[in-house]
Amino acid sequence: MTKLTDRYDIVLFDGVCNLCNQAVDFIIQRDPKNHFKLASLQDDLSKKLLKGKNLDESYLDSIVLLQNDQVYYKSRAALEIAKKLNGLWPLLYVFIVIPRFLRDPLYDWIARNRYKWFGKRETCRFPTEEDKMKFLSKEDLEST
Repeated sequence: MTKLTDRYDIVLFDGVCNLCNQAVDFIIQRDPKNHFKLASLQDDLSKKLLKGKNLDESYLDSIVLLQNDQVYYKSRAALEIAKKLNGLWPLLYVFIVIPRFLRDPLYDWIARNRYKWFGKRETCRFPTEEDKMKFLSKEDLEST
């Protein structure tokens, strides 16, 4: 049986963050080949997926990408996602040559201020009917 991460890259995001939810919309609109499955970090399915992975405790302040057996955070996750989007977005992957210790402080600064600048929802996002197939489901986990 194939693993879920062999079929999809899994993008985990802060479900109450307005900026993160805008990023999810951005990914959905530019992922017609369905490379990605999405889920809120606060979701039980995400917690189940992350169980047993060696994670930095501050992962909730970051977008998390599960790609095959790799876990990417912060700017690396964003660049890996951009690489698979339609349009010119894959060109951003050139920034991978900039060392993480230079890329991540900018990411961290935005993450620290995201609620102040973009706001916060009271509850996690629920996918619309047309977007539902893009989101991680219990069936996805059961088929692995």
